[in-house]
Amino acid sequence: MAIPNVTTDDTKHDIIRRFNENVRGKQAETTNSNQRHDGREGHWLERQMGLTANASNAPDLHGYEMKNQTTTKTTFGDWSADYYIYKDVDFDITRNQFLMIFGKPNSAKGGRYSWSGEPCPKINRFNSFGQKLYIDANHNIIVEYSFAHDERSNKTAIVPLALQREQLILAKWYAHSISQKLERKFNQRGWFKCLKNQNNVYTAIVFGDPISFERWIALVETGEVFFDSGMYQTNARNYSVWRSTNTFWDSLITSRY
Repeated sequence: MAIPNVTTDDTKHDIIRRFNENVRGKQAETTNSNQRHDGREGHWLERQMGLTANASNAPDLHGYEMKNQTTTKTTFGDWSADYYIYKDVDFDITRNQFLMIFGKPNSAKGGRYSWSGEPCPKINRFNSFGQKLYIDANHNIIVEYSFAHDERSNKTAIVPLALQREQLILAKWYAHSISQKLERKFNQRGWFKCLKNQNNVYTAIVFGDPISFERWIALVETGEVFFDSGMYQTNARNYSVWRSTNTFWDSLITSRY
């Protein structure tokens, strides 16, 4: 995406002006929105800042990616893997079967299986479901399954014989693919975030520097950027989300207004 030929000071000034005129001192007005939609406040903020909600993988405004204040975690992107084992014809399993084999049922949702929470792999260590995330020498991000590290007492009954193996790749993000997504959003002019006080009133806007893929993948390696999967049965969306804690985002702030 081409960035307008204006100076950084000009673009920041316009973003700050929009925030001051349309957001500062206000609470998000969402009474006419779907109350079950988690993004309703974000859509209100986009409208106030003069943006149209879209699924574009490009920076939101003047080359800056906009983020809204959240409770504990802030998202980099919802980026599905380039490879999932359930799409591999060599293994002949469906997405639903994948969730039942490598996910966990939720009793509060009528036993619906999801690949989230406890089964969701973390960097460089196997979880109790025998899964871990790691980065290979080419900066590809891989989810690996190990039958030996699977601690479930009934794993032999759950995991088909053909999948009872070591170094089984469940998902893979290719470096060239995820780097393009990351840098289109965050490595143009940087990012800004609109902050609220304890009364949910917007009171400040903060800015951070551009983030390159090299910097981002190093943060995945240390666990400061983490995979937060929300994949579940009955919904075709993968919810392959990459996030960091708000405390970490705060450490990236370079200016505040």
